[in-house]
Amino acid sequence: MRMKRIYIAVLLLAVLVTACELPDNLNPKAATAVPTGTIVTNAQVALANNIDAISVNVNINRMICQYTTEVTYVEGARYIYSDRQINDTYWDRYYRDVLMDLNEAKLLYAEETGNVVAMTARDNKLAILEILEVYTYQILVDTWGDVPYTEALGGMENPTPVYDDAATIYNDLIARLSSAISQLSANADGGSFGGEDVFFHGDVAMWIKAAGSMQLRMGMRLADVNSSLSESLVTAAIATGVLEDGDSWELVYTGVTPHVNAIYNAFIVGQRKDYVPCNTFIDFLLAKNDPRLPLFASTVPDTTIYLGMPYGLEGGDAYQDYSHFSDQMFGASWPSVVVDYAEVQLMLAHAAAVGYTTPMTAQEHYDAGVTASVVSWGGAAADATAYLAADGAYDAVNWKQSIGEQMWLACYNRGNEGWNHWREFDVPAMTPAENMTVLDIPLRWPYPFNEIDLNGDNYASASTAIGGDDVRTQVFWDAAPNTN
Repeated sequence: MRMKRIYIAVLLLAVLVTACELPDNLNPKAATAVPTGTIVTNAQVALANNIDAISVNVNINRMICQYTTEVTYVEGARYIYSDRQINDTYWDRYYRDVLMDLNEAKLLYAEETGNVVAMTARDNKLAILEILEVYTYQILVDTWGDVPYTEALGGMENPTPVYDDAATIYNDLIARLSSAISQLSANADGGSFGGEDVFFHGDVAMWIKAAGSMQLRMGMRLADVNSSLSESLVTAAIATGVLEDGDSWELVYTGVTPHVNAIYNAFIVGQRKDYVPCNTFIDFLLAKNDPRLPLFASTVPDTTIYLGMPYGLEGGDAYQDYSHFSDQMFGASWPSVVVDYAEVQLMLAHAAAVGYTTPMTAQEHYDAGVTASVVSWGGAAADATAYLAADGAYDAVNWKQSIGEQMWLACYNRGNEGWNHWREFDVPAMTPAENMTVLDIPLRWPYPFNEIDLNGDNYASASTAIGGDDVRTQVFWDAAPNTN
């Protein structure tokens, strides 16, 4: 009997050893299938992290629109993409970490079957995934112009996708977004995600308002190049419903590493001391007696003085000599924001200023947006009222400057949208980095360097189509010349 057991044991060992040699060997300790909801969560977190990233290796948009500058490793503030291949990382994280996961989740949910209730919830999930895809592609277009779209996500089956025309992509995204909103509206009480949705926890009503806010943003981005489409999108957004007072599309981090705010991760976890508010931003707030200054930044250590570092110094400077981020921004759970009520109101102010039909006047939307920005950062409504009666007052004659400046301030710490709105309004004036000129300030990112080697023919065609792979080449919706 003992010999039989030994023989069986040896036989099993031989089988296991043989199995380990097979090319399709499975790790018994690793998951063989990932729940679809987990894929959705991963995609949403990756999206929020990319938007919120402050590392010079990933996202330098906070620096391009001059909220911040660098005391060390000054490549980002000086628009040097090549040393760290920032544009490659930023591009890859959207295509690989966000879009591929969203696409995989859509394919998996599309295969699901069940009763009417289950299928209604499934359709809502698919619509939400569509909204997230639309937003991600919009980021790519806003950053680069023409990008891979119809042939994107082909993997090894198509490693060299063509680049599609940016305006054509926008038109398709608009149609996809409208369809997703209709699908959600038709199934508003049908349920969707639960905790897998880290933005709204499956709240369909909030997703409809978030999508309406996206319609509004896309509409106003087209205001200078296609006013009829722009106005129709604004009308559709108002009918859909947009974010209301107190609403925000954001990811509130758990506060437990690695699920923490980017500033906390860099400065507290990583013990970095790389970035400070720059003088363009701090000086503007000081000149306007803006009540958000202490909410946005600290004083210089051991002083009562607010001082921004001169932007884009070649040799950097000393961290302790300047103002820093405000204490609340160092919080581990400080959110990554996609769009909030303040931005929505300022976009509606823009819409009203160019003559579109909106719920209130341009000044009323403007006042609501500025007040919402002050309050959302922890200020008092009374402080906002006093500011609006003085240095922050709306100028109906110079409405573009008024709204553009307040949009820039309201999007503080959101480099992507701060930079986008700066390109829309061309205000405030940016300060060139040391020994540079305004012609060096990027109006788009250069294409990833890997594309030149890995997708050279399509890269060359796209570069020619947009007028040159150069940071001063304006994306299609940035039609007004940048005179600053």
